[in-house]
Amino acid sequence: MKPDFALEDSLTFNAVLPWSHFSTAGGKGNRDAASSKLLQEKLSHYLDIVEVNIAHQISLRSEAFFHAMTSQHEMQDYLRKTSQAVKLLREKISKIDKVMCEGSLRVLRLSLTRNNCIKAYNKLKLMATVHQTQPTVQLLLSTSEFVGALDLIATTQEVLQQELQGIHSFRHLGSQLCELEKLIDKMMIAEFSTYARNDLNRPLEDDCQILEEERLVSLVFGLLKQRKLNFYEIYGDEMIITAKNIIKQCVVNTVSQIEEIDTEVVVKLADQMRMMNFPQWFDLLKSIFSKFTIFLKRIKATLNTIHSVVFLVLDKNQKTRDLEDTLQKNSAKDSTVDTEVAYLTHEGMFISDAFSEGDLPPVAADTTSQRNTSPNSEPCSSDSVSEPECTTDSSSSKEQTSSSVTPGGVEMMISDDMKLTDLELVRLANNIQELLYNASDVCHDRSVKFLMARAKDGFLEKLNSNEFVALSRLMEGFILDTEQICGRKSMSLRGALQSQANRFVNRFHEERKTKLSLLLDNERWKQAEVPAEFQDLVDSVSDGRISLPEKKPAATEERKPTEFLIVEGQKYATVGTVLLLIRIILEYCQCVDNIPSITTDMLTRLSDLLKYFNSRSCQLVLGAGALQVVGLKTITTKNLALSSRCLQLIVHYIPIIRAHFEARLQPKQFSMLRHFDHIMKDYHDHIAEISAKLVAIMDSLFDKLLSKYEVKAPVPSACFRNICKQMAKMHEAIYDLLPEEQTQMLFLRINASYKIHLKRQLAHLNVVNDGGPLNGLVTSDVAFYTGNLQALKGLKNLDLNMAEIWEQKR
Repeated sequence: MKPDFALEDSLTFNAVLPWSHFSTAGGKGNRDAASSKLLQEKLSHYLDIVEVNIAHQISLRSEAFFHAMTSQHEMQDYLRKTSQAVKLLREKISKIDKVMCEGSLRVLRLSLTRNNCIKAYNKLKLMATVHQTQPTVQLLLSTSEFVGALDLIATTQEVLQQELQGIHSFRHLGSQLCELEKLIDKMMIAEFSTYARNDLNRPLEDDCQILEEERLVSLVFGLLKQRKLNFYEIYGDEMIITAKNIIKQCVVNTVSQIEEIDTEVVVKLADQMRMMNFPQWFDLLKSIFSKFTIFLKRIKATLNTIHSVVFLVLDKNQKTRDLEDTLQKNSAKDSTVDTEVAYLTHEGMFISDAFSEGDLPPVAADTTSQRNTSPNSEPCSSDSVSEPECTTDSSSSKEQTSSSVTPGGVEMMISDDMKLTDLELVRLANNIQELLYNASDVCHDRSVKFLMARAKDGFLEKLNSNEFVALSRLMEGFILDTEQICGRKSMSLRGALQSQANRFVNRFHEERKTKLSLLLDNERWKQAEVPAEFQDLVDSVSDGRISLPEKKPAATEERKPTEFLIVEGQKYATVGTVLLLIRIILEYCQCVDNIPSITTDMLTRLSDLLKYFNSRSCQLVLGAGALQVVGLKTITTKNLALSSRCLQLIVHYIPIIRAHFEARLQPKQFSMLRHFDHIMKDYHDHIAEISAKLVAIMDSLFDKLLSKYEVKAPVPSACFRNICKQMAKMHEAIYDLLPEEQTQMLFLRINASYKIHLKRQLAHLNVVNDGGPLNGLVTSDVAFYTGNLQALKGLKNLDLNMAEIWEQKR
């Protein structure tokens, strides 16, 4: 037999039992029966073989079999002894367990149970506290403690999401708190709107204290916490409304004090305001500016407080980032420390919490202390968990607060949950600063509207110089005050002032130009007496500084007018028009001092005035326009000389006027001073034309008289006597009007003209310097002419050089 003999194998089975002999068809029964017997015998034979082999095998292994049977008894003895030893060991272990382990494990189980009970107690206490959240929030809202209410809601929401997550009884509390938070948002906005209204509508007295600073700071913190960063727009809207009401109230108060205005007949405030005279309206404007100044100071104080709160939060953000960086560095160091936590199991529960917190690392101990109480506390004691732990177990580890003090001394607790970026905070701070600028613009815009309402009927254009100067100074003062308060220029009121100033300049100039035109049209070009007030006016212009003197009625009445105007030691004969022109010029200069913004306009207008006087005076005198305008019979040499002297007086003041304007112009505007240079040239040309006209008068006279001159007796001839007579008249006409130097220069030019005409006539008569009789007669006439001319006042030393009348011999 093979070692792997197995009848289960189909091949082996078929080989042993040839079933094919049984599966044949019927008719072969006898043969099949024989085969079955044969098979049975064969199987019996095989069985015998198997038994023989088994017996053989037993005989071969009988020794080992009997040895095994013997060893079985020994094994039973060993097992019996082992069982007794195990029983003894178990008894000892049981004793050891009772003596040494059972008590300790029981202590651990009780400690775990106690901690679990404390946790359950804290959880229930926390649930009780959370249950009281809504009433507590309502209580805080009743006292306007919005920040506290929001902090409580945020803490409760965090507790619900962490500590009390899945608590069925609180499934609706989260949504209720969200709705409550939205309600608080609306309440804070309404409260801030009310605060802004109350703050801006307080009586405008000299009190710039912040209204309820603690309330303001609390509201701002709450709005920042809720990211309501557009709250400043509410303040801006209230600011615009209040600015309107300030003007309205000022007008009402002023109108109520004026008896002439019947408010029952004149209903509209604008119409009532237009019925005021200038002093009343000026006082009203001053009152409005005063109110606006206090108004802006209050706005600045309030916005500074809001600004400081924003920067406190910004500073806190920076400190928080620095603290987080420090903690990250520390945690990186602590992570390198290996900590071993032993886990003991009992009844399928982890009891690692049963270890003392003192055995844990500091970070782990700190975390555990926030969630569990100390194991040394009594489980049944109500003091085992403090009240703050119940309310902020989970949030206290995340929400840290720091104390900050606002500039007003209000201390606030800034929490770390204000998730505002630095960019948002800086943008908000810029918007708040811009709101202060807008406040200044609003005040200026309302002032402009008030100004324009009064200017509708041309009231401002009808103001005299003193009134407009007072108005301009008041407006300039208010503009400077607002710039100082708000730190930025507002251009609307300045633009309105400039517009009114331009209208004032136009009217100012037109009035004076019209006045000058009327004066010139009625000027008879005769020398006028100089009143003492005009002499004082000229004397006030000293050292190049122009200022109008104050009127002294008593003193000026006693002083008599003088014949000449004394200017720096020189006498000026002048006409009345020029005296008034000087005063007008000084008024222009004084107006520039009072209203610096109109300097350039005044310069061009004054240039136009001076050009007008020059051209018009030239038309009237040189152009003989005065013959038709005034009715003069003729333009005399005296008229011409007086006109020249008047022009010289104006020329004297042009450099002083130029320096006055130059000191008040910007460097980039100096090019405008060229107008004075052009005017100076025009005046000098005009003066030269007058001098030429005077010479031309005598020239025509010489031509007329000398053309008829005959060299014959008697001597002096009638022609020369007539010429000397006319020269004396000319001298008499101009000597008192022109300075001696100018008179000498003029007569030198006249003498040169005389010599030319005489020389021409002598050449025509063929009279030569030969010492003959004719030469003697001419010499006698010339000597007569020379003597008469040098006998005139101021011409004694005049070098006439009469030898030039003779043709030079070739």
